[in-house]
Amino acid sequence: MIKNLLRLIRNTARLSREVEESKFLTARLLALEHQKNAAYILPDIQRAEFRVSSQWNDDGIIQFLVQYLDIKPHTFVEFGVEDYKEANTRFLLMNNNWRGLVLDGSEKNVQKIREDRIYWQHELKAIASFVTAENINELLASNGMSGEIGLLHIDIDGNDYWVWKAIQVANPVLVIMEYNSVFGPDNAWTIPYAPDFYRTNYHFSNLCYGASITALCDLAEEKGYAFVGSNSHGNNAYFVRKDQLRDLIALKPSEGFVVSKFREGRNQEGHLTYDTANQRLDAIRGCKIWDTRLGKEVII
Repeated sequence: MIKNLLRLIRNTARLSREVEESKFLTARLLALEHQKNAAYILPDIQRAEFRVSSQWNDDGIIQFLVQYLDIKPHTFVEFGVEDYKEANTRFLLMNNNWRGLVLDGSEKNVQKIREDRIYWQHELKAIASFVTAENINELLASNGMSGEIGLLHIDIDGNDYWVWKAIQVANPVLVIMEYNSVFGPDNAWTIPYAPDFYRTNYHFSNLCYGASITALCDLAEEKGYAFVGSNSHGNNAYFVRKDQLRDLIALKPSEGFVVSKFREGRNQEGHLTYDTANQRLDAIRGCKIWDTRLGKEVII
């Protein structure tokens, strides 16, 4: 009985490794084909999508951009990673052997990352910290991520805009920012800054968080970046530093905006409502929001 159980465990582990190796091989072949067909992908980076470790299909876009732009140095920072099982830089770490820093507010999540085999197999540093506009520069500098870095990804469901705005010590080539599709393609909105912002506490719907695509594009312009597109799920926007743009096409917010289809809104009892499109905006009517163009707080 025990021997059979041990054999089953070994076989399951072997099968898991074989599945992962197959996924990696397929992804590498796709990435190679994408580089050969760069002219087809440049007008629409969604054509490069595939998924290995990312929650959505961002692995393919990232592979295309880092290879097409020949990004150096091979360093990344990602925060809001939870236990790093699903993350936009995990495949970059494992496939391309980049060096990375990941941040999460949960000590439990960070401990899980440190116990993962990738933590000794690769040069990865995991830090437990609730990221704010006040501490982000110290976090980056004290963990070896100041100056030129390859990629920065911010996904913290809240102060994303304010944290990127605050960063001064690092100069990434590629920036990936989560945007809130509920805010639409035209409004220059973000949540009012609060160091301890938590989306569920701010509004029961979980839908009033982060920043709009327009607010992020305005900030990108201030920082010297061009908006080059979004993923097809309508939650991640890609920005390339203008001195590294090559033949990528700089887009207006409305040209690269994608309406998200995932239905994560909740009612006051915490149950999913499955609201879509304009229903989600109606759910947050009356919320306070910061208009980045007006420079003041407004009511939705």
